[in-house]
Amino acid sequence: MAIFIDGSNLYHALEENCQRMDLNFEAFTQKLAQGRPLYRIYYYNIRQDEKRRPREHKEQERFLNALYKVPYLEARLGHTREHQGVTVEKGVDVMLATDLLNLAWMDMYDTAVLVSGDGDFTYAVQMTKNLGKYVEVACFATNQSPELAQVADQVHFLDKDYFNELWTTAPVSPEVKRRKRRPSRRRKSGGAVGAAGGDASPVAEDAPDNY
Repeated sequence: MAIFIDGSNLYHALEENCQRMDLNFEAFTQKLAQGRPLYRIYYYNIRQDEKRRPREHKEQERFLNALYKVPYLEARLGHTREHQGVTVEKGVDVMLATDLLNLAWMDMYDTAVLVSGDGDFTYAVQMTKNLGKYVEVACFATNQSPELAQVADQVHFLDKDYFNELWTTAPVSPEVKRRKRRPSRRRKSGGAVGAAGGDASPVAEDAPDNY
């Protein structure tokens, strides 16, 4: 089998449904494989522009360096263009669809798992099935395309519980979060400050803006 990951689609789905993005990709793909022999994992996303978005580029490089350590994983990176002030992804969907079909035609896998809910892949999935391959889709219900789900041989619906053991760091319990909050107190002058003079915000985890 082979796994094809739409990185941008997965990132935004995790952000919306789990409120965290520190995913252990090796553990995630092993769970998707369910013990089946794995040919290769393909990850697709855009390359952050170093000049326009230096902070995001630096974070992505750190993320990619960790990603490259995952066995049997290859990253395919497209690029972006600015159009009327809007950043537009270029080439990512085409790369994924091309690899899905080409590797099926080369008989490199029997089953593909597509991690995406994007309906743009519907026809590529249908053509892959026409080549005699099985295609499973893994996505959150909140970003699932009905057309894509209809052509898939099987749909694995992801949810927050699915990722319980798949994070790179242990989640902070509500009790610990409450302890990290510093109770505010009022000065005699009426101004509110934290107990140590700082703000009363809980500690938040850092994560890259986009995989």
